[in-house]
Amino acid sequence: MKTTASIFHILAAAVLLTVPAAAADLDALYDRLQDAPAEDAPQIEAEIFGEWQRSGSSAMDLLLQRGHKALAAGDTDAAISHFSALIDHAPDFAEGYNSRAAAFFQKGMFGPAIDDLAHVLTLDPRHFTAIAGLATMLEEMDRPKDAIRAYEAALAIHPHLAGVPEEVRRLRTELTGQEI
Repeated sequence: MKTTASIFHILAAAVLLTVPAAAADLDALYDRLQDAPAEDAPQIEAEIFGEWQRSGSSAMDLLLQRGHKALAAGDTDAAISHFSALIDHAPDFAEGYNSRAAAFFQKGMFGPAIDDLAHVLTLDPRHFTAIAGLATMLEEMDRPKDAIRAYEAALAIHPHLAGVPEEVRRLRTELTGQEI
């Protein structure tokens, strides 16, 4: 399992770095999202999700779809198998790692999930759902201060990320009286 220090090195990279190979369209969408009024954010977010789902290969896209279908059906083992095959064949496709991290999380396998999120953030440092997923895991691991920092990193990229400001407020309220 990653140490707290290495997790936050990844988060720092997610907020401060850009990936030279990142698609110009995705970069433009992230920039628009950061400055968008709340009413425009859902449309931009949907466009980003659409970009995340495109691997550039119909075969890889099919593996992603099959993995998502298995995950939705509660078959985490099959989902992990599909996502692992996807990663084997398309190791530079961030969404394969992000999706497998979700499957590992559903199985309670936080170490492998965090490792996969590290890959996502290496490939796409502004992948706000990966950062929010990390925050959720940190919260589950009873690390509320770290979870707040991760949620805030996600909000720095997507200021209108649904439910996240409320999570930050809730965690801060729970920590009232404690140093944050």
